[in-house]
Amino acid sequence: MLYDAYEMQKSMLAGMGAASKLTSDWLLSPANPFAYVGTSPVIARALEVFAHAAAPRGKPDFGLAATIVDGVSVAVSEEIVLRKPFGQLKHFVRAVSGRNDPKLLIVAPMSGHFATLLRGTVERMLPGHDVYVTDWRDAKYVPLSDGTFDFNDYIDYLIEFMGVVGPGAHMLAVCQPAVPAYAAVSIMSVKNDPNLPLTLTMMGGPIDTREAPTSVDDLATERPYAWFVNNVVATVPASYPGSGRKVYPGFLQLSGFLSMNLASHMKSHWEMFKHLVAGDDTSADATKAFYDEYRSVSDMTAEFYLQTIDVVFQKQSIAKGEFDHRGVRVDAANITKTALLAIEGERDDISGLGQTKVALTLATNLPDDKKKYYMAEQVGHYGIFNGRRWREIIAPVVEDFIRANDPAQSGRAPRAPAPAAIEMKAGEVSAVAHA
Repeated sequence: MLYDAYEMQKSMLAGMGAASKLTSDWLLSPANPFAYVGTSPVIARALEVFAHAAAPRGKPDFGLAATIVDGVSVAVSEEIVLRKPFGQLKHFVRAVSGRNDPKLLIVAPMSGHFATLLRGTVERMLPGHDVYVTDWRDAKYVPLSDGTFDFNDYIDYLIEFMGVVGPGAHMLAVCQPAVPAYAAVSIMSVKNDPNLPLTLTMMGGPIDTREAPTSVDDLATERPYAWFVNNVVATVPASYPGSGRKVYPGFLQLSGFLSMNLASHMKSHWEMFKHLVAGDDTSADATKAFYDEYRSVSDMTAEFYLQTIDVVFQKQSIAKGEFDHRGVRVDAANITKTALLAIEGERDDISGLGQTKVALTLATNLPDDKKKYYMAEQVGHYGIFNGRRWREIIAPVVEDFIRANDPAQSGRAPRAPAPAAIEMKAGEVSAVAHA
């Protein structure tokens, strides 16, 4: 009933939004005499804001048609190199030859948004890396005949994807997938997998949610596991290919994220309205573009969502070394070769300070010179992997770490140290205050 009620509301709002957009365009048309009435532009812009908020959204495109390599613009094309029922491996092929750039698998979150949420991450890494990304599928479009997908399957997918990318590659996991990526590296280490990544960069990931718990962690722990089973799992309606599949709907995840910072989202829309009234379409379009991406959500399989709640948030099984994957214990002490970089944002309200850094402490058999920690000042969760600070401050740290731990890059000149952030190796004393 929950999903059906949402679909009914979405259809109703879509119709109202379309009518509002038509009315807005009519009120702004130079051919309409009412367009010159004092209040008409204000009413029109208010309707435009509502129409934008109410518009239905599907999966966005990456839209990365070109990048700059050594000062030259080169074409970029997208290739699907492996298709799986619940996700595919996408390769961004640059029209260049004769380069030996590091291969990088960027692991996108399966947390209600599409992989395009990392568009800025991919765009920034493209000039100097051969980039792949995990492109997860919206569960409501996966037929029941394709089976199930849980936390263990996620780990299997990452290991298989690394096999396609090949030996000597690197892995970068943003937010939620930092945990299964960490587990995958542990499993691959035990099995001496030839495709073991040279480095794993974890950005704002909840490796151990007991460290500086946030409101997200509180929500996951204040209620028993049965509450999530009974209150947030819904059945995909008959109008979708995945009809009958149990899912955690993307619209519930979006509602949760919006409610965390409701005042700020309302302010953003108010500012958008004022920009439109003032004729500042450039500023308004920037806000629209952000919310076009932010409101594009996908469903997760119920089994993956519920197992994540159980393993990551309620039991912290991987951090405690109590999680078994296909009969193999996931133990961070098994990581002895893959260099680890933990990145956190000072103002992250999703994964608190220390939740990612603890991954370095848990890897007890990894030499200290293969561990690095970086805390970006004045940066929230989204800013870790998108925006100016990501492009100018954080990305150079990732690039330097990858090249420093890649024998094939040893001849390249190192980058200058990134400014305006606190940078430490794992064994050094830190002045970072935990929330």
